Amino acid sequence: MNNTREVEVVVVGAGQAGLSSAYHLRRTGFAPDEDFVVLDHSPGPGGAWQFRWPSLTYGKVHGMHALPGMELTGADPARPSSEVVSAYFDAYERAFDLRVRRPVDVRAVREGTGGRLLVETSAGTWSTRALINATGTWDRPFWPHYPGQETFRGRQLHTAQYPGPEAFTGLRVVVVGGGASGTQHLLELAPYAAATTWVTRRPPVFREGPFDEDAGRSAVALVEERVRQGLPPRSVVSVTGLPLNDAVRQGLESGVLDRLPLFDRITPDGVEWDDGRRVDADVILWATGFRAAVDHLAPLRLREPGGGIRVEGTRVVADPRIHLVGYGPSASTIGANRAGRAAVRDIRRLLAGTAPAGVTEEDAPAGATSDAAPADASPDAVPAEYAA
Repeated sequence: MNNTREVEVVVVGAGQAGLSSAYHLRRTGFAPDEDFVVLDHSPGPGGAWQFRWPSLTYGKVHGMHALPGMELTGADPARPSSEVVSAYFDAYERAFDLRVRRPVDVRAVREGTGGRLLVETSAGTWSTRALINATGTWDRPFWPHYPGQETFRGRQLHTAQYPGPEAFTGLRVVVVGGGASGTQHLLELAPYAAATTWVTRRPPVFREGPFDEDAGRSAVALVEERVRQGLPPRSVVSVTGLPLNDAVRQGLESGVLDRLPLFDRITPDGVEWDDGRRVDADVILWATGFRAAVDHLAPLRLREPGGGIRVEGTRVVADPRIHLVGYGPSASTIGANRAGRAAVRDIRRLLAGTAPAGVTEEDAPAGATSDAAPADASPDAVPAEYAA
């Protein structure tokens, strides 16, 4: 018996990028569960936010941007961001009737028949004409390897496993990584740990002043150029620098953010440099970032010789049926919102007029902002920004 289900679009992932894409599909008249389906492997709403450590409160979050059509308001800044964002995403999914299916693991995407793609999952197989991949990076923490790493007698963990600062009370901690997570961990750990050491591959670059629109555009352009060439996206901090806020200034003045170059080897008791310097450690915390979670796309052979997937906007150059949303230049929350809209616009063109007819008043839930479908939309129309 053939249990393959057919839809026009499959969205993989229900974080910021996936929900934004689903919203724009819904807004242009695609019906959830009939014309498109959203598959998410997490146990509940919230994307990667639901896995953030408890001490990362909502007040400490920088750059969290509301999803299209519904603002996030009135959140308690002292509440863990994992709770705030998960509750918001849950309300959003229900408000726009996105019918996210979870937990569903997408195992592979393969070429099907008749120009369709087959999406193989733990809950069966979907056949689709287009795929929006919004799987982010949280599931692929990057663990560098250094000589002697397997001999270390202490604990090694990644940012993805960070439990909060109390777990490091009385311990000597080496934090590896020059991004925002590394500095946040150090500033949190310092009052609890017996000692902290910060090591980075490159000297950190601290950025003073506001990160304005021009700076944002320049940063996005640098990331965009890499993915256009088929190179893997670099970390955000490599193009933006680290914000020099009051907490960071205090960390620099106190010596907590006194950075050392990366060590040359790991020993059973700590780390060593070729110049003879050594630091004893109980814990090595790898704040070394993440890589794009796209292994399920491997059967389609999308990677370029440079190691990345070549993307124009959100569209994969090697296969225009596939859009990567939340990848490269659209990895920020506001970037994911815009990319979701752009991907839907391209997919409508790809489907060449066979997409479902437009939007009615019933498609816009109560309380939606002006980004929702206009009340006077005709049954056969779509909002102008999606028109081919």
